[in-house]
Formats: sequence, structure tokens, C-alpha cells
Amino acid sequence: MNAQLHDPPSHLWLGAPIDARPLFAPEHAALMGTLRGLAPTDWAKEALPGWTVRDVAAHVLGDFYGRLARDRDAHHEGPTFAPGETLESFIHRINKDWVDAHRRVSPAALADTLDLIGGQIAQFFEATDPDVPSLGVSWAGVDPAPMWLDSARDFTEFWTHRQQIRHAVGQDTDPDPRLLSVVLDTFMRALPHTLRKVAAPVGTQVQVRIDGPAGGTWTATATEDVWSLTEPAAERPATLIYLDAETAWRLCTRGIQPDTALARARIDGNRDLAVAACRIVSIVY
Repeated sequence: MNAQLHDPPSHLWLGAPIDARPLFAPEHAALMGTLRGLAPTDWAKEALPGWTVRDVAAHVLGDFYGRLARDRDAHHEGPTFAPGETLESFIHRINKDWVDAHRRVSPAALADTLDLIGGQIAQFFEATDPDVPSLGVSWAGVDPAPMWLDSARDFTEFWTHRQQIRHAVGQDTDPDPRLLSVVLDTFMRALPHTLRKVAAPVGTQVQVRIDGPAGGTWTATATEDVWSLTEPAAERPATLIYLDAETAWRLCTRGIQPDTALARARIDGNRDLAVAACRIVSIVY
């Protein structure tokens, strides 16, 4: 028997693992600080098209409950796919159903429940094994994904929703580099999947550099099979894209469109590759 058939799949092309586990507690504390500081009228302000601040908060609670039910409690009696339904349609449908059902819940009760369940979420993620197979991450093109990527994906979702709430009530993006750096690093793991249909000679490199204390450099290299984030960076990549952190995270979550990001970017080298890279999206969209 070939033992390799039972080995976990290699995800080396995704780059070095990210450890978001210690950040769930501070992210949750930041969320509660934001929610507890809202004025009564703030909860009704629009945070996303068709969703108020309260709706976004209710959605986060649904994510909390879903993760605990599935992975902590082995409870699998939730909604199922309708015939012919895509992943994107399924996610959007069950999110809408949950949010609609929670419009009868008061902001105070919603905040109290988020506080309780969010603490359990932080404890759950802190105890996970980062290397075990977990839920697929569609925007990175990997299913099953290693738990380190699955958990980092959830961390970025919680962080993003908190920013949407902040923006709805007139606050800027939280610049804390301890959190934002992990968000950006996770979002950039979508780069190989974004470039998967781009034909390029082996060794071609597309590099993204994000400015600021939370920024960094990510280099995707064309190999025989996939684009990879593990190859050493060349001195002169085929394309170098400079972005600021605000543009980068908004692009990855479709807070802005690729054309807007390209207009704000500085590009050195092959523009066609830059256009392809700026189609990156790091959410179910």
C-alpha cells in the first residue's frame, strides 16, 4: 500500500502558514468595543447595500454559531444546498435568511449574545491544530484547506465586518498593524488562484508590495503546474504592483473594483499581468 495516499495534501504553493489563533480574542474585544460605543441610531445605519449595522452584527453572530456547531459540537443539521445551487448562491441565501430572522432581536440583546459566543469562538480557535484538514477556501482554490488558512479566513471576515460597521458610523479603518498585517497576508493567499488561468513562462513573477507598517511583499511565480507563493523572489519580477493598505484590503473584499485599484496603484513592468493580479478577491463573492 502506498502510504502517501493517506498523507495530507501539500499546500506549499500557498506560502508559509499564518497563525491567526492568538488574534481572535483581541479582534473580538475590538468588535465589542465598537458595538458598545454605538449610539442607538447607529444600529440602523447602512453598512452594506441592503444591510444595516445591526444586520452585519447579526451576520457575524451567525458565523460564530455556525463554526461552533460544525467544528466544536459536531452538529450538522443546518441548511443544505438546493438543487443546482452554487456555493456563492447558497452562502448568500443562508446569510440573508439568518439576518432577516434576527431583525426582531434588539441591538442590546444582539451585543450581549455576540459578547458571550465570541468569547467561545476565540477559545475554539486558540485550541485548533493548524495543520489538520478543514473547510475549503474557495477564493484560494483549495478544498480541503489546512486549518491555518481556514481560521485565518474567518479572522479576516470578522475583521472586515468590523470595519464595515466602523465606516457606517463615520470611523476610519482600524490601522492596528497587529491585526491588519495578518488580514493582508491572508488576503494575498488568493493571488495564485487569481492567476491560475494566466499562461506565462515558468519562472515569471508577479509581485505585490503593500506600503505601511502592516504591509509586506508577496511574489507569485509561474511553475509548471500552478502559480506559487513559495519561490524565491527575483531581483526584477515581470510585474511589480505597489498598493497602499487601504486600497489592498478594499480590493480583496470588493469594497472597490479592480479598475479603481489599478488607478491608485503604481505598476512597474507588464501591465497585463498587473490587470490580472488586480482581479484578486478574497471573499465568497
